[in-house]
Amino acid sequence: MSGREYLKVRAVRAEQAGGTSVFAFFLYGADVNRVADISRIRRDDQELKGFQRREIRDHVKEITAFLDSGPVLFPNAIILAISPEVEFASARGRSPGNMCEVGDAGTLSIPIYPEGRRAAWIVDGQQRSLALSAAKDRTIAVPVVGFVSDALETQREQFILVNKARPLPTRLINELLPEVSVLLPRDLAARQLPSALCEALNTDPKSPFFGLIKRESDTKDRAGVVTDNALIETMKVSLKTPAGALGQFKHNGDGNDTVAMYDALLLYWSAVRDTFPEAWGKPPVESRLMHSAGIRAMGALMDTIMLRADAAPDKAAAVRTMLKRIAPSCCWTAGTWEGLGLGWNEIQSTSQHITKLSDHLMHIERDLARAAA
Repeated sequence: MSGREYLKVRAVRAEQAGGTSVFAFFLYGADVNRVADISRIRRDDQELKGFQRREIRDHVKEITAFLDSGPVLFPNAIILAISPEVEFASARGRSPGNMCEVGDAGTLSIPIYPEGRRAAWIVDGQQRSLALSAAKDRTIAVPVVGFVSDALETQREQFILVNKARPLPTRLINELLPEVSVLLPRDLAARQLPSALCEALNTDPKSPFFGLIKRESDTKDRAGVVTDNALIETMKVSLKTPAGALGQFKHNGDGNDTVAMYDALLLYWSAVRDTFPEAWGKPPVESRLMHSAGIRAMGALMDTIMLRADAAPDKAAAVRTMLKRIAPSCCWTAGTWEGLGLGWNEIQSTSQHITKLSDHLMHIERDLARAAA
């Protein structure tokens, strides 16, 4: 270990997940950021990097004020993903009788590198670590649990599972879900496939949503106008029923035909874009079609229209014909919705308005379909 600076701490090592080393130890608060980086979510060349949310300044200030208030009890463990570069030397000597031999005590040596190249990454405790580094007392003993892995997928999996019960930004969870393969809780698993489809819609140049979907990794100059959660919710509903535009391609136990699902989304939403060109791609304040309520309502209409189009010799043409029929009744950028009594910009992203608008559009489509039969 000569020629390299190490931080050495007493630690206990155990194993989980078929041989993954897990360490429990204490660090001084000021030392956490000496050995660990915060891996914030971002994208490089369309590849998702990192997993942490942006720093929450007010939260950090609150924790720092608490730490500076006097002698404090701070037992909340910080969870780290640790590089395999760390070295562990077991302690020598005889163990006491009747010892519960769960872990192996010894010395953990963590190499110290410059910021951005450190040997550990914070999986849980970003705000706490920033507050500890700013606290007046630099010697607060902080419990740390670290698992050895330099695999970004493993770090993301642990980040999602550790933070599931906490109020993480929905868009952050949405963007991370397609990147993990761990067995997820039921509610998160239901969002994983829609999140992956949403990401494809946002990054595919052939998609009508190309570059239009807001993602947590967006930079401030990005022009996303559609919330990913609105699209994901519409896909979740469509996947629930075998008669859904997406659900018909869901095969329990035999895998899902995700290519067919994606093609259905491209067909339908491309037709929506072409039917309402004056409303497409604008901010929600200028177009309620791009608003969460508009996306959810048109998403609810997708199953009905795609089901009717299934029997047509030219499915794409049938979808466009049905959308063209309802177009005169839609008020995405001006006017008042007849039958709802709401101005175009009075539609809000509430469950009541979403349900009313969805039912209204389906009622219009049904009546026009009967008249055309």
